[in-house]
Amino acid sequence: MRAEQVTGPVAHHGEGPVWSAAWGGLRWVDMLAGDVLTLDADGSVRRRHVGTVVAALRPRRGGGAVLALERGFALEDADGTLTPLPPVWSDDGVRMNEGGCDPDGRFWCGSMAYDQQPGAATLYRLDADGSVHPALEGVTVSNGLEWSPDGTLAYYDDTATHRTDVFDYSPDAGLTGRRPFVDFGDDGHPDGLTVDAEGGVWVALYGGGAVHRYSPDGRLEAVVEVPTAQVTACTFGGPQLDQLFVTTSREGLSPDEDPAAGALYRVEPGVLGLPLREFIG
Repeated sequence: MRAEQVTGPVAHHGEGPVWSAAWGGLRWVDMLAGDVLTLDADGSVRRRHVGTVVAALRPRRGGGAVLALERGFALEDADGTLTPLPPVWSDDGVRMNEGGCDPDGRFWCGSMAYDQQPGAATLYRLDADGSVHPALEGVTVSNGLEWSPDGTLAYYDDTATHRTDVFDYSPDAGLTGRRPFVDFGDDGHPDGLTVDAEGGVWVALYGGGAVHRYSPDGRLEAVVEVPTAQVTACTFGGPQLDQLFVTTSREGLSPDEDPAAGALYRVEPGVLGLPLREFIG
């Protein structure tokens, strides 16, 4: 399969796409610009600045959104009012990077050092009461995180390991039993990921110009070619959840290099996505 280009190169570092009918369709982030992008029905893109960095976002069940900013979280009300929560750490060399909601409605987001120092990052969990809990320490580049259709497994990328791993999940124990799911070798840089309704795991390959789909037992079953190398994340969207949206990045590129980088892409992969998990807080 080959993805089609939906927008121009609207993002410097596009990431974290998420589809919600509650807010009218697709949103994603221009992470290092601190902007949330919205795709309108006519194909135009709206931009809202929310902080120095915005790493990830999900809808709240009561309206609005939860966002991961540079060093912590923020809550957006249904009227757009944004309330930052207290910073989770003070080190300005570390920022949030990627996240998602678990089957119980808690929001998880992981960090990374700007210089990608090994082991400097942590995966955190934000509960409904606003409390924040470290869940996985010693991470380098915390990336894609999504759960299986039945909610018993969670797939996760620490990009520096060149692997997608899988955890067992329960509401009380959280993530346990970490083990390799797919090993990409030295040339593979797994970034964001999503899971379809059949349990297939779709992994964006940064620097690889592709999204790969793996069966629940780890077999490569499909490849989506993207006409730019720095592929960052993917999500299912559209009214029927039958479209895969893919974000890309221009980070580190010169202005005349790879002109399609930073654009949003789309493909109809022949499977459906899962209903969106919302934050309960």
